[in-house]
Amino acid sequence: MQPLAGRRIWLVGIGGAGFSAYGVLARVWGAEVGGWDRNETPYLQPVRAAGIEVVVSPEPELRDGWEIVVSSAYPTVAGRSRAEFLAELVSLRRSIVVGGTHGKSTTTALIAFALRELGRDPAFVIGAEVPQLGGNAGTGEGWLVVEGDESDRTIELLRPEIGVVTNVELDHHVTFASEAELADLFARWLAEVPNPVRGWELEPLPADAFPHLPGEHNRRNGAAALAALELAGEERTAALGALREFRGVGRRFELAGEVRGVTVYDDYAHHPTELAATIAAARELGERVHVLFQPHLPSRTRHLARELGAAVAEADSACVTEIYAAREEVPPDLSGKAVVDAAAEVRPGMRIGWAPDPADGARIVAEWADAGDVVLVVGAGDVDRAVPLVLEALR
Repeated sequence: MQPLAGRRIWLVGIGGAGFSAYGVLARVWGAEVGGWDRNETPYLQPVRAAGIEVVVSPEPELRDGWEIVVSSAYPTVAGRSRAEFLAELVSLRRSIVVGGTHGKSTTTALIAFALRELGRDPAFVIGAEVPQLGGNAGTGEGWLVVEGDESDRTIELLRPEIGVVTNVELDHHVTFASEAELADLFARWLAEVPNPVRGWELEPLPADAFPHLPGEHNRRNGAAALAALELAGEERTAALGALREFRGVGRRFELAGEVRGVTVYDDYAHHPTELAATIAAARELGERVHVLFQPHLPSRTRHLARELGAAVAEADSACVTEIYAAREEVPPDLSGKAVVDAAAEVRPGMRIGWAPDPADGARIVAEWADAGDVVLVVGAGDVDRAVPLVLEALR
């Protein structure tokens, strides 16, 4: 089936986690696809492998005569929104869409993985690398499984057969004025979905359901995935057996290595609830937990500095870096030290460091760690570049 045959689609921001997957799927569905991005990213390798032309340059480059689809990261570029384009993709196949504040990448990946293991040949677009699935995009002939994003209200436009919301908690303070506004968006969306799943209404899967994924948050993700799979017609026991073999998503409590008995994990957590859940999962594995945390977005840091500090204080020790600004700018009256100060207030006497550069933070947490401990490198920005530095410092 090639429902996009004859179309020429140019993606502005094609190197992003989601956009790269949209491009690969559109190419297989018959469109001629190309795109631009400001930076080289790991996601561009499978894009080029799919035969898609990519232009990397400082300023956006467009193509005359092509449909222009624009990532929300480039709001000044004229073109069709990613929400409208993804809504079209969802409309072309029986679809399952997963949204929610936390756990949507993992839950989407769980569903896609189980469907593949059960022989259903799914297509999927996920906002993260999934090693067992070979990347963030799949082009099978079965269900289309999609990670839906609320950060720019994209999910509002999607009309799947099955819709999942994992949980609801305010995270994007520029888009939503309150948690009530976010909850209203998800409620209105689920009201349009024939088969809704509300993750907070489900009991987490038992502790032995995921031998490769620690943490209650993952067992809750698994419960939402299982509910969606049953709505898709899968038998519960078979679905549970498939889910049991899942080993995780890239940068979601991803094992980076072990040196001198110290285990190092890389994680994408950037909200206080996610950070606390990741630390709790690490406590199931190690004697002590040391965290290198990079706050993400000035708006989130300003609104949640105290909550982030309280989450960091759940670790035995922590080092915080400067804020990763992403699409925003860090105002002169704000820095990552706000999280350090909050943690020190919540837990006086805690061993906590302030290292604006993640490279310096890597050396600090490595010095703190002893055999049997866990080091977490955590954040949604570029703090993952500190992971090999931690491992090197431990040697």
